[in-house]
Amino acid sequence: VAKLCVCDLLVAQCDVNCCCDPDCSAADFSLFTTCSVPIVTGDNRLCSQKAAIYSLDVEANPPERIFKLIDQVNPSVFCIHATNYKEALSFSSPQMPTSENFDQLLKEFESATFSAEPDSWNMNTDAQSPSDANETYRYEYGVPIQTVDAFLRLPSPVLSSWCSDANPAGFLVNQATKCIRSVSVEKCGNIQAVSMLFYINSSILAVNITVQSVIVQSLNGMWTLLNSSDVLRLPMILDEVCINIVLGVSYHITYTDAGEIIEAAASFVLGAINKEALSIQQSFEISFTQVNTKPVPLSGNPGYVVGLPVRAGFRPQGYPFPVEILFNTNKYGQLTILQSTSNQDCLAAQGARTPVLFGYNMVSGCKLRITAAMKCQPLTQTLLDLLKGQTFPEYVASFGNSRAQDVLDWVPITHFQTSEQRIYNTFQSSCQIPISLEIEVKWTKYGSLVNPQARIVNVTATITSTTLKQLPSGRERTIPITSSVVFTDISSPAEPGYKAWPTINVKLPFDFFFPFV
Repeated sequence: VAKLCVCDLLVAQCDVNCCCDPDCSAADFSLFTTCSVPIVTGDNRLCSQKAAIYSLDVEANPPERIFKLIDQVNPSVFCIHATNYKEALSFSSPQMPTSENFDQLLKEFESATFSAEPDSWNMNTDAQSPSDANETYRYEYGVPIQTVDAFLRLPSPVLSSWCSDANPAGFLVNQATKCIRSVSVEKCGNIQAVSMLFYINSSILAVNITVQSVIVQSLNGMWTLLNSSDVLRLPMILDEVCINIVLGVSYHITYTDAGEIIEAAASFVLGAINKEALSIQQSFEISFTQVNTKPVPLSGNPGYVVGLPVRAGFRPQGYPFPVEILFNTNKYGQLTILQSTSNQDCLAAQGARTPVLFGYNMVSGCKLRITAAMKCQPLTQTLLDLLKGQTFPEYVASFGNSRAQDVLDWVPITHFQTSEQRIYNTFQSSCQIPISLEIEVKWTKYGSLVNPQARIVNVTATITSTTLKQLPSGRERTIPITSSVVFTDISSPAEPGYKAWPTINVKLPFDFFFPFV
């Protein structure tokens, strides 16, 4: 560091106020007003290093420069103790291809990835196992997905919603973007970003991107699903209309539990523009599914997000205890209640369900018209199916991202039965029929006070029944049937004077930072 001088710009001349300039004499230093670079150090990541200190003694006559070389200690716990890889301290000159070394360079750098580490680091390069050879293709969460030429593109909006193709798709990061792209009929065949080839031409390393489906949208907005997805449709001009331009792309990536991508598919929406169009809106989406699993939408990560459905399931038959939760049989594995209809007729509302949304207290219902001809037992079963649905779940996910195999992350639903004292004169003998379902979801804030996560800890379902007696012949009676959901926050309030980051006065063991020096 004593020989380094970043302010020495003039050759064989003294730079003004550059106290480390070797071209400056004592007479020059006496005219300086300050040192433009008071300290010169090397790599600040080192645990200990030399530092050159420059200053001016203005009380001396004439003023003179003071130079000190000291040992500077890095206060950081994690620092570099020794630089044992000398090649990293400087840039090595790359080899220029010649007729003699071309084949060797091609073999070293022709693959999509290659090692920048020296050969001396590989203790046994010849005995590399097949599993090690595929280590490059294994991803961690958020790592950009590599293709043969660069990264898998997922265009995103920048600068007033215009599309930028520089946004890479991250592994296991579900994204959905919309942006605007400038187009014209005359040049639509030359714009790469509106062609199917732009999105499927690059393979994800060893995996080719296949076309899963193609939907064609007409100028009036009508969609048509093509029977064959193998046909590559490129933009072309037909009667002053550019057809087959990409309006939307949806990627679906299948991966293993080791982080290897084994399949990639793309679904397209192709459209048309006329000569008046100056821009189009494109939509892009990417989703991930682990192999041999059924994709289920999440309702938070990890805690529930207000407004997203409460996830539910049931225990498979034949197990004495739940080894894996099977998601509910509705479309997305959600907890549902009776959905109100416009005519309020309970018998016409059978099968209509609405998902229970986390944090939303809900009430729904209908009216049941009872006649003297109705039988007690069929009516009771019909009302139970109406309130609970065909398959009422047994478990509710405690977190928005609880997995089916994590049984302890699922909360059992506790059932209660109550009876009202009201008596309707309908049947000859008393008949108990259910008239309401009340679901109470108790949740708490879990984790850090800075970013608490919503966690469901208890769910109860209470069926309330009432007694009916026989009605005179020809008479009718209308009874209200209701369903309700209430969310209750049972989080314990913070104690007075509680500090989020308490101070702990302890002495660390001597090997606390092992293996770091």
